Amino acid sequence: MCTTKLTNADRAKVLVEALPNIQQYTNKVVVIKYGGNAMINEQLKAAVMGDIVLLSLIGVKAVLVHGGGPEISDVMARIGKESVFVDGLRVTDKETASIVQMTLAGKINKSLVHTLCNTGGKAIGLAGLDCHLLEAVPLDERLGYVGEITNVNAQPILDLLEKGYTPVISSVGCDRQGNVYNINADTAAARIAGTLKAECMISMTDTPGLLRDVDDPGSLISVVQVSEAPQLMREGVIKGGMIPKVECCIEAIRRGVKKVFILDGRVPHSILIEMLTDEGMGTMFC
Repeated sequence: MCTTKLTNADRAKVLVEALPNIQQYTNKVVVIKYGGNAMINEQLKAAVMGDIVLLSLIGVKAVLVHGGGPEISDVMARIGKESVFVDGLRVTDKETASIVQMTLAGKINKSLVHTLCNTGGKAIGLAGLDCHLLEAVPLDERLGYVGEITNVNAQPILDLLEKGYTPVISSVGCDRQGNVYNINADTAAARIAGTLKAECMISMTDTPGLLRDVDDPGSLISVVQVSEAPQLMREGVIKGGMIPKVECCIEAIRRGVKKVFILDGRVPHSILIEMLTDEGMGTMFC
């Protein structure tokens, strides 16, 4: 066990270093896409909730957007329904859409709200169905009720932020005909961040960030300009499951978000390390 202790001078240095970063984000909107191992592991979940509460205490207007793919798959398996994927997206028929709504907007969303409140925060849960927050149309007929977002109604989010609450939003969409859509959480976070003109968006994943060599954690690319992304895709640096994540990062930047981070959600307090220290730890898109 590490027994290294910070001296008083070390503590002062940390606080002084954090000050300009705190000033940068105070009264600004930060959208956090929450998923991966950080959402399943209880210790990591507690660290994320603590980070969000601390951010709210220093005046950051945090918005939490979540998915819950593993939990949806677990519920489907328990009722004997097979999960089918096409190009990494879950094929969603009417029954599956109901399961998605129940799991994301019900169990997971309310659990996160409860945990945030127990940690000392003020949070209220929303689904994309509430006030037609996320309106959608079918993305691809092969996928059924997987949605492509056509409009974001930001007013419910802004109302909660104005009252000092952290909105916790499940990535479920709807249309005017009453249909429910399963929406990728990264996509939802990017559109919400763009609509809110957020200071930054954070996408929590199970990787250190964008690696030039996926087998070498030391090959982390700290900063990527949006204009560099096509070349990195051609080189195979951005590939597989990282492609849609990077595309969402680019979408957010093009819609007015100042910077986007891909962070390793397996590292406790990765949000605070990235936002409030000079070194940071993930990949920043700008």
